[in-house]
Amino acid sequence: MISRTGLLALKALTALAALEPDEYLGARSLASQIDAPANYLGKLLQSLIRERLVESQKGLGGGFRLAKDASKISLAQVLEPIEELERWKGCFLGRGKCNSSSPCKAHEGWKKARDPFLAFLQNTVLSDLADKDLADKSSKTKKGNR
Repeated sequence: MISRTGLLALKALTALAALEPDEYLGARSLASQIDAPANYLGKLLQSLIRERLVESQKGLGGGFRLAKDASKISLAQVLEPIEELERWKGCFLGRGKCNSSSPCKAHEGWKKARDPFLAFLQNTVLSDLADKDLADKSSKTKKGNR
């Protein structure tokens, strides 16, 4: 249900959520850490900057970091600009007037699948998924490579 780009965005922002508040991570390091194509990830991060989820800093020690605390960014906020989650609230068959009083044949099944999934995305924040152990290893590796 979630596209490859959506999953990549979640992986990238989850990795950024594990950083210390004043720390930035370069696009290449992030791409390597989450096993993503660097050029594609760079473009994705730029789009997430426009959504005010990520910020960047150029120069030595620069890179990317979350624009706000990871506990304030839901998975739905990350995925909305990519997946257009809002459209999932509509009729599965694309009928304009599908609702509980005038349901299509797929209405009840779609509602049972959709509602818990959307609730999960709304109620789960990046800090719930961030792996601080991974960030500590990454930080130690960077210090060892200097």
